[in-house]
Amino acid sequence: MTEPRGPVDSSRVPRFAGPATFARLPRLDEVGRADVAVVGVPFDSGVSYRPGARFGPTAVREASRLLRPYHPGLDLSPFAVQQVADAGDIAVNPFDIDEAVETVEDAATRLQADGTRLVTIGGDHTVALPLLRSLAKRHGPVAVLHFDAHLDTWDTYFGAEYTHGTPFRRAVEEGVVDTEALCHVGTRGPLYGRRDLEEDRRLGFGILTSADVMRRGVDEVVDVLRQRIGGRPLYVSIDIDVLDPAHAPGTGTPEAGGLTSRELLEILRGLAGANLVGADVVEVAPAYDHAEITSVAASHVAYDLVSLLALSGPSGGGRPGHPQQSGHPQQSDPQQSAREQPGRDQPAPQQQAARQPSEEQR
Repeated sequence: MTEPRGPVDSSRVPRFAGPATFARLPRLDEVGRADVAVVGVPFDSGVSYRPGARFGPTAVREASRLLRPYHPGLDLSPFAVQQVADAGDIAVNPFDIDEAVETVEDAATRLQADGTRLVTIGGDHTVALPLLRSLAKRHGPVAVLHFDAHLDTWDTYFGAEYTHGTPFRRAVEEGVVDTEALCHVGTRGPLYGRRDLEEDRRLGFGILTSADVMRRGVDEVVDVLRQRIGGRPLYVSIDIDVLDPAHAPGTGTPEAGGLTSRELLEILRGLAGANLVGADVVEVAPAYDHAEITSVAASHVAYDLVSLLALSGPSGGGRPGHPQQSGHPQQSDPQQSAREQPGRDQPAPQQQAARQPSEEQR
């Protein structure tokens, strides 16, 4: 078996020199095929407020120059145990949302045809729908953990069905997601009315708000999420506005009271061994960023997602030395976990055997 080709050696070529591929990894055309491909979708025609996420992939790649090959939090060298490559950007029509959605779906399907799994950098959240469609062709309906300040299950904006606020309603309607295993994490802020929550619940989503994360803590939140997804094929979709604007000012629809970058990364690390089949990081809008705060956070999130894919193994079942974590029920009540809904704030059982070590233990 050919050894994976890793990043450019920073002891020989300074990090600020050379092409800005993700984490300074090889391009996909340089390695032929990859276990994991990082791909950009520079598209933001689906936004409802501040534009600029089309420049997200470039900004995240630039910020990723500082990433290093060993992940101490997961005791893993993600670029050494799997071939990771930068697949460049999917070029989409910025003037036709329907065509752009089709283009992303077709490109993602081609990239995954040989078993390659994708970590996608957006772009706005519209792109999650075609990515889920593509995955469903291979895996059937997938579980989804959706990290976001917003629900993204509204019906239309100005009559448009495909926007960054509607992808997960469309995904449920099209049957590409498993409605027994859906959960939002980090939601907060004003809504149009109580009906937003009622319709979201009807679609099958559980909710762990930003306040839930603060009150219940990372470990309990991870336990709730692992119960909900079980061993199903999992897609993780991360809108960077799940982070508080103090940690991610460079985004299109910021909301006060969000997660810290530490909380988000620790929750993701708690998913080690899950049957992850794909992921995205979206809504980085560098024009509103300061000192690359948002891009740096997004690059670390993408790095952790690549690492989780290494721990899930080529088919999502765990690789030698890093078995899939167990000890949690295969599913939980679809109506659990949201503070907004009466009776949905019950604490989850603590099953520490399925958790990674705490920061103090590392």
